[in-house]
Amino acid sequence: MSDNDEGRMTLVEHLTELRKRMIICILAIFVCGVLMFMFYNRVLSFLAGPYEHVTRGQTACGGTKTHGCSLIATGPLDPLIVRLKVAGYGGLALAIPIIFWEIWRFVTPGLHKHERRYGVAFLVSAVLLFLLGVVVAWFTTTKALEFLLGAGGSSIQPFITADKYLTLVTLMMAAFGIAFEFPLLLVFLLLVNVINTRQLRHFRRWAAVGITTFAAVITPSADPFSLLFMAVPMYIFYEIAIIIGRVMKR
Repeated sequence: MSDNDEGRMTLVEHLTELRKRMIICILAIFVCGVLMFMFYNRVLSFLAGPYEHVTRGQTACGGTKTHGCSLIATGPLDPLIVRLKVAGYGGLALAIPIIFWEIWRFVTPGLHKHERRYGVAFLVSAVLLFLLGVVVAWFTTTKALEFLLGAGGSSIQPFITADKYLTLVTLMMAAFGIAFEFPLLLVFLLLVNVINTRQLRHFRRWAAVGITTFAAVITPSADPFSLLFMAVPMYIFYEIAIIIGRVMKR
């Protein structure tokens, strides 16, 4: 279908196209979720790595010098719930490229050529920045756990349930992934002339305060390491956005 034909699509045809894209996304999430369900033991073992590393050598919870403590379940339904969460969260994560692609296929016909060029750059950057945020969150989790589990002192022996641990790790990855989209927001505002580089340079100090506050609020672990590992890259992204804004003016 050509661009001109696509531009003459009726409302019903647009809704039909939207339904088609949504069905593909749902099927992708389902298939990826089934794969995660099948490889659940390996996935959970990988996700539990930071916790086992932090609790290595703690004999009170069954840890040894080579292996840390194991995650526990406090109810008969907890193991099933954890497996379903791993399948659901993991399926959604694996299907993200397909979801972005389907969104792109839906909006592309309504864009001009130069808008499509910007759109490809934004799409690729969004995926890469989100993945970068997930990677940073993963390496931050160990430091966050060391702080959280040690905050109560040596007299408290923590036993972490798999459900709550998985929720924390998932929220950490989501929070960092979303936060790392910050430069895309700034570049978009620069492109549509809502802000300019002069304003960004003028509000550097306020931006630093705002970024630190945002990082303190959005990090689910509420530990200083997560705040630092999120706030510092976000401010670096702020400065990079200023440079990109200057380049776009030329």
